[in-house]
Order: sequence, then C-alpha cells, then structure tokens
Amino acid sequence: MKLFGYKRENDTFGIRNHLLVIPASVCAGETASRIAAMVPGAVAIPHQHGCCQVGDDYRQTFRTLAGFGSNANVGAVLVVGLGCEGINSKELAEVISLTKKPVEHIIIQENNGTLGTVSKGAEILSRMAADLSKMQKVQFDISELILGLECGGSDPTSGIASNPAIGKASDMLISLGGSSILSETTEVIGAEHLLVERFDTDESKRRFLKMVDDVEKRAIAMGEDLRGTQPTPGNIQGGLTTIEEKSLGCMHKAGTSFNFVDALEYAQAVPKDKKGLYFMDTPGEDIDSITGMVAGGAQIVVFTTGRGTPTGCPIAPVIKITGNTEAYQKMKDNIDINAGKIITDGATLDEIGREIFDKITEVSNGSLTKAEILGHREFGVYRIGYTF
Repeated sequence: MKLFGYKRENDTFGIRNHLLVIPASVCAGETASRIAAMVPGAVAIPHQHGCCQVGDDYRQTFRTLAGFGSNANVGAVLVVGLGCEGINSKELAEVISLTKKPVEHIIIQENNGTLGTVSKGAEILSRMAADLSKMQKVQFDISELILGLECGGSDPTSGIASNPAIGKASDMLISLGGSSILSETTEVIGAEHLLVERFDTDESKRRFLKMVDDVEKRAIAMGEDLRGTQPTPGNIQGGLTTIEEKSLGCMHKAGTSFNFVDALEYAQAVPKDKKGLYFMDTPGEDIDSITGMVAGGAQIVVFTTGRGTPTGCPIAPVIKITGNTEAYQKMKDNIDINAGKIITDGATLDEIGREIFDKITEVSNGSLTKAEILGHREFGVYRIGYTF
C-alpha cells in the first residue's frame, strides 16, 4: 500500500512537514516560543528540563529532544540555548543533523538577550520555512510508517472495545511491513507474564521483565503503593477496579498476530532494518508516553480513551478513539472514532479495526485529526532522576 509524504535525506518519510524550535533547557523555553510565534507554521516544544540533570536522567532528556528533532515529520530544526545549561545546544543540533535535515542553533547569551535572539531566530526560521514550503509530497510505502499505541482516561470499554480494535489496526499495519509501539510499562503490571511470552529471545524477555520490575522497585524505594495512582481516580470512577484489570485491557493494543521484536528504552529509535511490533519503556502518563514514542520515530499515534481526553502532540497527528459511546457524544470535538459501536450497535472488532486503519492512512495522507484542528500540542519529557 502506498501513502504520500515528505522524503528525508536519510531515507525516512514524514507525514507532516514541521518546522521545529527546540529549547535546550527550561531557561530557553520562553525565547524559543517567541521565536516560533514569529513564523507561521513553526512549532516550539518548551519543557522544564535540560539543566542540573545527571546520569541516565540527563541522557534520557537529551535523547528525547534529539529524537523529536530527528523524527521524520520534522523538516527543519532550530535549537535555542541559553548558553550555560547542561544540555549543550550545539551538541544537540549536531546529533539531529545526522539525519541530514537543515539544523541550526542559536545562543541567547551570545545574541544580546531575548530580543536579539528572537530577531535572529526569526530570520533563521523564515529562511527554513521558505525552503520547506517548496517541498513536494512523494509516494512511499506504508511499511515506512511507525505507529504509536496509547490509551488514557480508560474505563472498562477501553479493554472491551477500543484497545482490541486498535490491536486489529496494528496487526494490519505490521502485516504490510510497518511498525507499532506498545508503551506504558506501569500499565502492563499484572499482565507481564502474558506479554513476555510474545518476545522471541531470552535477551528481549529479560529486558522487558527488568523494565516492569524497575517500575515496581522505584515505587517501593519511595515508600509508596502504585495503587495510589494506578488505576487513576478517573479510571476508578469509570469502573476499573485494579491495576491488573487495567493492564489486561491495555495489552490488547498490541494485537494478537505478531510477537515483539524487542523492548526499547524510553525515546530509543525503532531500528529501520528491523520493523515490526515493539515495546517501549514509558510511564502511564499519556503525554510523556506519547513523547517517548514520537522521539523513537513514530509519525502517527492512535490513542484510546474511555472517559475522553483532548491530548495531542506537537509534531505527530494523534487519532482519538473511544469505546464509550456516551463519551463520544460528549466530546465529539475531540474524538475521531467511536469504537463504542462494538458495544451499542453490534459492530465487530474487525469492522472497527478496519475503520481505524483507514483513518490511519487518511491522516497519513494529510487529513487533520481533531487534536490537530484544535491545536493540541502537549509535550512532556519523562524524568527518571533528581535535579541537583
């Protein structure tokens, strides 16, 4: 099957052509946002990190920002640094430039502060925007697509209808040579014994189980019970009773037809030469989870929600699906597909799975999701350590 998108110099294909402004740290966030506001179509991703981080936590933030800039949906990047933060803006730009896309960096302390940096940055972005506007879409094979699988604001209909339905769509994509990412380590606790059997090698099984074990150990080290947040208050109000019940519903997003190729660290890139189904070690928090998958290369996300959520992403379209017809009626402005028809109207999983797959291809070819239309661009980096 063929789609239409933007070919990058590193032989990847984007379904959007974003001009991205990345602040290297929280200190550069406001300036980066002001620069992006000067050029129509430019997107900034302000965040709270990038300075006084150490070890794996620092490396994870760097990897996430670099992954966002490297995503095929991004046509050009401007990195904005203060000049004294932990993440070096020049180094970040150099890593992103390995994709061969246009990348520049600018430092606030070297450009006469905020006003000078905004002026210089807008000049750079204007030039980049002019070049991007000349790019034409080309045909590419659907096997180049990486799909992120997410659920949030879940209720029992998520596990009954919408999650199994996107599992069907994921199976269809992988059967055509594409890739999917199952995420949310917290939300496989209690079902990990089932998922681990779908990893083919002892090493991948060990890696996956260690990810689950590490989440439990972090909670124990804090002296906290995971049941304080999982299921969330909204999950409980919706009718979910235990983390195991939530996890057994969550795992259906991975479909049934394919085993996992491997388990990826947060924001780790999906290997181009090994396509298929992957697991990624992300939190249960929706925005941080989506950010990790998109940093890992996902150009598009399907997101099931029983209770309803408007969440989007700065650079990847997010298709919103609910298994709850009542939630769909209440939040039609936010939700793209009503999988609740499986429960209320007698639709089959195969029928809704096909509807979701068709929506994936439609959006990949340029149709906007409701999250895109409403301008939802939520972004969050998953932290795994302290700031000193």
